[in-house]
Amino acid sequence: MAVLIAGLLLFLGMHSTRVLAEGWRADRIDRHGVLAWRVAHSLLSLLGLGLLAWGYTLARLDPLPLWRPPAAMRHITALLMLPAFVLLASTWVPGSRLKAAVRHPMLLGVKTWALAHLLANGTLADLMLFGGFLAWAVAAFRAARRRDRALGDPPLPLHSGRDVITSLAGIFAWIVFALWLHGPLIGVRPFG
Repeated sequence: MAVLIAGLLLFLGMHSTRVLAEGWRADRIDRHGVLAWRVAHSLLSLLGLGLLAWGYTLARLDPLPLWRPPAAMRHITALLMLPAFVLLASTWVPGSRLKAAVRHPMLLGVKTWALAHLLANGTLADLMLFGGFLAWAVAAFRAARRRDRALGDPPLPLHSGRDVITSLAGIFAWIVFALWLHGPLIGVRPFG
């Protein structure tokens, strides 16, 4: 469990600097430059992600159950992952109406992913992993919206064709991940 905790602290800690330590982050960027910050941020985040994945794998070998979710929750989780993937796709497609409405679709997608997985999983490791990401995404979303309001929420250009691209990309990614990647990568087949 210690490896999972270390991974969560490192990964989410690096991704929380704008929420918890904006001044410290700005000071690092001023001192060392934006490129050095991005390299350090990326390397530490990758290390945290690796520790997180390894720690979660180790914790699943000897799980500590906290609750037993009903079997139907697996299907609800799989269904909730569809909008999560569309939200993630809209992060990378500029000018969509979805991105304009949500402003921070990746954070909303992470919230959806984490909540969906909390519904279907009931071990301590699941609570730590998905609960940690859910708490982080809620805090990061609130901080990002606060920054948006301080800047005056500039309008985003809207292109209706981009919504179609966003939806199709999200649906395609959801199908590929659910049917072919989740099982080999995570060890659980959402539909079987």
